[in-house]
Amino acid sequence: MEDTGGTSAYGASFAGGGFDWRKFARQPQTIVRFFSWLFAIVVFACITTEGYVNPSQSAQAFCIFNQNDLACHYAVGVGVMAFLACTGFLLLDAYLPFISNARQRRSAVMADLGLSGLWSFLWLVCFCLLASLWAQTQDVRGVPEDAARATVTFSFFSIATWAILTYFALVRYRRGVEDIAVPTSIEPPATGHNAPYQPTSYNPTTYNPTTYSGFPSSGVDAYQQTLFTPSAQPQGDVGYQPPAY
Repeated sequence: MEDTGGTSAYGASFAGGGFDWRKFARQPQTIVRFFSWLFAIVVFACITTEGYVNPSQSAQAFCIFNQNDLACHYAVGVGVMAFLACTGFLLLDAYLPFISNARQRRSAVMADLGLSGLWSFLWLVCFCLLASLWAQTQDVRGVPEDAARATVTFSFFSIATWAILTYFALVRYRRGVEDIAVPTSIEPPATGHNAPYQPTSYNPTTYNPTTYSGFPSSGVDAYQQTLFTPSAQPQGDVGYQPPAY
């Protein structure tokens, strides 16, 4: 539908850039809205200029659609309101990239979605009403048939254009919701003192006592034997008796 390059919200680039009218004019939504604006002009212009005739037996002017004035009033009202709505939304589409508030963008897109859907339905009612009344019109003497057929035809075309605008608004709304739900910024990897602390794994080593082979085992055993052996009694003191006087 629109250029998807770069960062955007609700189908429009973020605020801060200049307005490119060539890019805006080439957007499908702008083209379809222009045709909707043109079709609305054709509908209400045909009825206001040639939509009323005077029957031969009456001086009062009646609507060309089976002399039903309500049908002509309804078609003129829908056409004029559609013309004004297209003009307003064309200006809103041009101003949308300059809106920095996401809530305001969301409100604008939701208004576009609601009114486009509403006018699709109103044009459907208008087409069905005019086509039915024109089929019931028997006396077409002095009736501008080309104006009547043009009104019915462009009412049908308006249904298609406003339905396409509804679809474009729905796509823009969904895209904006996804852009806000999914964060677009990617944090760079932390380095240096900004890096989070990660403890290193500790692998304890088994202590193996060192065996010293430089000392003879016989010397150690002799030393231990000498250290822990009790001293012997002197041989000369055995059987000593003190002298009697």
